[in-house]
Amino acid sequence: MKLRSFLLALAFLLVVVGMVAGVKTLQIGRLISSGETKAPPVETVSTAPVTKERWELSVESVGSLRAVQGADLSTEESGMVTKIFFENGQEVKEGDLLLELDTQTEEANLRSAEAEADLARTVYDRTKQLRVNSTVPQSEMDAADSNLRKMTALVEQLRSTIREKQLRAPFTGRLGIREVNLGQFVDQGDKIVSLQSLDPIFVDFLLPQQLLSKLITGCPLRVLTDVYPEKVFEGKLTAVNAEIDPVTRNIRLQGTLNNPGDLLRPGMFGRVLLSLGEASEVTTIPLTAVVAATYGDSVFVIEEKAGEGGVAKTVATQRFIRTGRAKGDFIAVTEGLQPGETVVSAGAFKLRNGAIVEVNNDMAPRPERQPRPEDS
Repeated sequence: MKLRSFLLALAFLLVVVGMVAGVKTLQIGRLISSGETKAPPVETVSTAPVTKERWELSVESVGSLRAVQGADLSTEESGMVTKIFFENGQEVKEGDLLLELDTQTEEANLRSAEAEADLARTVYDRTKQLRVNSTVPQSEMDAADSNLRKMTALVEQLRSTIREKQLRAPFTGRLGIREVNLGQFVDQGDKIVSLQSLDPIFVDFLLPQQLLSKLITGCPLRVLTDVYPEKVFEGKLTAVNAEIDPVTRNIRLQGTLNNPGDLLRPGMFGRVLLSLGEASEVTTIPLTAVVAATYGDSVFVIEEKAGEGGVAKTVATQRFIRTGRAKGDFIAVTEGLQPGETVVSAGAFKLRNGAIVEVNNDMAPRPERQPRPEDS
């Protein structure tokens, strides 16, 4: 009796398991069938044409601007400031008088020395006339000559001391902010004001040693600054340092720029674009079109193919490429693409080879040769 009950329960369990297995098998079959007939989703992408352009061989660096001539002016003597002849930020010419120190004592001594010098010359002239007739000995003539030369030298010394208490512009340029006031006592060498010659102006920058063989003085360069984002300052390479930094392996370069209106100031920094040769033709695409991977870079090329029922469809085909140098938001392609083709410039990361796509360029960011982000 117990055996019969056990067999009935086992049979019932087998029936239930069979029914569940049948239902699941039917469901899986329907899902597989549905997957085979359902078309893959259409991805929306942005595109860009493959173009041919002329690019000059150039390198970019960050440079610091420096005056061709610049100095912190000071007096050669100490004393009290009695006269100031300049305003802050004023343009001056070479030789302009900028400042005077108190010279009352030196001027009084100068007047006394000039009187002594006049007397010494009178004595010398009189002695010289008497010596012609041998009225006075040669020793008196020598003493008169010596005294005249001594008093003349004293006059020149006092005049030199007075000049040293005057500050004059050593070259033409623009003054900074003065560091002294009327009545202030200054020591020898104290800074009075800064003077900078601003047009032309130097730009100092660094490049790696690998480029040394291509660096020739006279190469054109351009400088861009965030102070004047729409203006390009033209210049040329004027000096290549004689040594290379043993730590960074960089070489220091100096360019000279035209600076009309003194727009650029010493201490500013800017992007330096140095041209190293003539322009050459390159095939270019936006940087965003390149899909980087460990096994190589690739892009998705847009092609029109016939679909079911003769309806055309837009297909993205993956193609491997070789890239060269970059310029702004663009990169040169040395192998794998031809001008006139179209590549996916935005949305390539979500594609697979042969994916059907829909092109929408309304919201696509526009690549620039010289990008200037607003928040940079």
